[in-house]
Amino acid sequence: MKTALIIGGGFGGCTAAHQLELQGGWDVTLVEGAPFLGGGCKTFYQGGHPYTFGPRHFLTDMDHTFEYLTSIIPLRRCQEHLFWTYVEQDQDFFHYPINMLDINKMQDADQIKSEMENAVGPQGTKNLEEYWIKSVGETLYGKFIDDYNKKMWMVNDNTQIDHNIENWSTKGPTIKDGPPEVFDDCISAYPTAYNGYDDFFDITTQNANVMLNTRIEQFDIPNKTVWINGEKKSYDIIISTTHVDTLFNNCYGELKYIGRDFFPIVLPTEHVFPENVYFCYYANQQPVTRVVEYKQLTKHKSPTSLIGVEIPSLNNRLYPVPFNSEVEKAQKYIAEIPDDVFSIGRNGKYDYVLDIDDAIDDALHVGKLLKD
Repeated sequence: MKTALIIGGGFGGCTAAHQLELQGGWDVTLVEGAPFLGGGCKTFYQGGHPYTFGPRHFLTDMDHTFEYLTSIIPLRRCQEHLFWTYVEQDQDFFHYPINMLDINKMQDADQIKSEMENAVGPQGTKNLEEYWIKSVGETLYGKFIDDYNKKMWMVNDNTQIDHNIENWSTKGPTIKDGPPEVFDDCISAYPTAYNGYDDFFDITTQNANVMLNTRIEQFDIPNKTVWINGEKKSYDIIISTTHVDTLFNNCYGELKYIGRDFFPIVLPTEHVFPENVYFCYYANQQPVTRVVEYKQLTKHKSPTSLIGVEIPSLNNRLYPVPFNSEVEKAQKYIAEIPDDVFSIGRNGKYDYVLDIDDAIDDALHVGKLLKD
């Protein structure tokens, strides 16, 4: 029987374990540092309200990932989901993506439209600030983008955000002309179960040797060998969802990440946000980036409501930063990965834009490679 080590018990790791189980012939060990499976998608409870660490709705434009997930746990579509952004200059909330209906309500609408008409376009831009200003002008950039991204990435100015701009700059940011619905070109969904995604993690790992509260003490990735609880262990394959620099003991330097401090708060009112508004972003200088009302996602019934408040932090390593210098460093690690070792998902590929569906897709792809 072939042996497999899976590092990390989130969506990528659990999906990978499931794929090996379906194939048969694999002895699978899954190592997870937390005392539970699920990572940021694990369901917790506050005042009787279910919630996850951040709003973990399932969003995808890949039908097969939705079909795979919903074949294991039932999902409810939530295409009505709206984003709002609070703009201090206007002392008002507006939809995001930016919408012409909202622009027309702004006192400086004429100035904004003039800047948009005179915008030279994003071609050739080299950083986030330049991309937005050349696309829509300084006023909209100042309202929606400037302060938000500075605190999101904990930088002094947005010229530091310079990764992948060449791929953004083919057409510039989208300004919607019609109704403000966000998810009109992809699937947005959330589990129907009270415990959210938790059953998925249990079902997909039921035949694996799951080691919770466990850290790998040392890595020898070229030889597919690790040390766990002081014991040296070698495997036929390794599938990792952890930070790719960790696999190589930070030999090229530790990669930069931004984390979140998260505060769940129960409020004495049945509803906090208007109908269908799930998230409120704060594009201003106060430290909060986002507030979520969880009942909008979970459909939990209660005379009280739970909100989650998020503040950027260096207390954990959640989001790879979109700096070219860091991505280039990550590519050095990725180039060191040998055959039969797979580094998947957001942390494994050091790519901020990857989400739940990408982690599932990566794991399905690895399963197909091993089967073929």
